[in-house]
Amino acid sequence: MKRKLDTVVISDVHLGTIGCHAVELTQYLNSIDPKRVILNGDIVDMWNFRKYYWPEAHMHVIRTLITMMTNGVDIYYLTGNHDETLRKVSSLQLGPLFIRDKLVLELNGEKVWFFHGDIFDVTMKHSKWIAKLGGHGYELLILLNRWINNVSEKMGYGKLSLSKKIKDSVKTAVSFIDDFEVTAMELAIDEGYDYVVCGHIHQPKIRGFENEKGTVIYLNSGDWIENLTALEYDGNEWSLYRYEEDILMKDPPRVNQMFQSNVNENISMHG
Repeated sequence: MKRKLDTVVISDVHLGTIGCHAVELTQYLNSIDPKRVILNGDIVDMWNFRKYYWPEAHMHVIRTLITMMTNGVDIYYLTGNHDETLRKVSSLQLGPLFIRDKLVLELNGEKVWFFHGDIFDVTMKHSKWIAKLGGHGYELLILLNRWINNVSEKMGYGKLSLSKKIKDSVKTAVSFIDDFEVTAMELAIDEGYDYVVCGHIHQPKIRGFENEKGTVIYLNSGDWIENLTALEYDGNEWSLYRYEEDILMKDPPRVNQMFQSNVNENISMHG
């Protein structure tokens, strides 16, 4: 029996990379029955994409999402830095598939703001006030990040990535994460949102925040590289799903059998 949910948020899957836990993600997707799925950036890793590494398990994630859309599930693909090419078509809608840079939903009378989070990569100190420059602030940060990345690549330094900074700098990781979260929460309060939902830093979390201007709840969906997490909204409250804590997912052979069964079904359907 699939679990019925209102909204599910997944981010930082990084399909096309060796670290992606695609089989586990497919099993999770097959265990839920949501009204909508929000893919909050870095689903396909176009930075590290290699034609010679696209296993069947990764393709099966795509097929599973397509099946969900066929069954009436709305899917919002929000662009991240590793799939920033899609920002060229970020107003596109193809039936139940919506490609956006950011998304605002009203859930149970509360405003929820979804975006990947890489707009804060330029610099924590300045990205907040840039993002507040009217309706074009977010887009300006995207362009600024892109320009800086182009310059950085030409100088031989490669692209900037806050998540990479966190991994490369263990001593300051806690500070980076906290700066990211506080920046997102302060901006959300300034913009009048009740919730702000990000990805990008691969740090699953739900936390409240309050300052002199108001309160907000910050959520991060984590990733499917290390944490194997998602955010779930049942129509009343948010919760953090952890694959490793799901007793229904504990049996590794069951994962493999499920995947092989679906592969065989696809072979028979297309054979």
